[in-house]
Amino acid sequence: MKLERQSAIRELVGSSLIPSQDELRRKLRKRGFAVTQATLSRDLHELHLFKGPAGYAFSNGNGNGAAVEVDDGPPTVSEVLDTFGLKVVQAVNQVVIGTVMGGAQAVAAALDHESWPEILGTIAGDDTVLVICADARQAAETQARLRKLLDQ
Repeated sequence: MKLERQSAIRELVGSSLIPSQDELRRKLRKRGFAVTQATLSRDLHELHLFKGPAGYAFSNGNGNGAAVEVDDGPPTVSEVLDTFGLKVVQAVNQVVIGTVMGGAQAVAAALDHESWPEILGTIAGDDTVLVICADARQAAETQARLRKLLDQ
């Protein structure tokens, strides 16, 4: 299974732009390989793949970008909103984020990980994230920031 998975990774990186581990994980899942972030990081290391400005590439320069460094971090708020986000609405000192079914946990985790100072906490359901701010002004700023990321 490992050899087949690594072969699929080589093919994907060699034939298309792969800007993040999250994107690579999605493409692998479509090919029948469900991998964790840790397994994918190990595969990238073993295959000598690096992340450059244009995305993942082979260390010998073949692939889609210049070799720089491996991105082992969790996906950003921007990445998860791009993948799962649908809408953002303010409700007084709270912001409600609508996601695709099953996407709320990833969005809430990314927000929690990035520790935006205006966010006191998040609560995630299956397709909805409740973002709690200290006041209405901070909620408005958070909503604007999230909408900007969602509309990119």
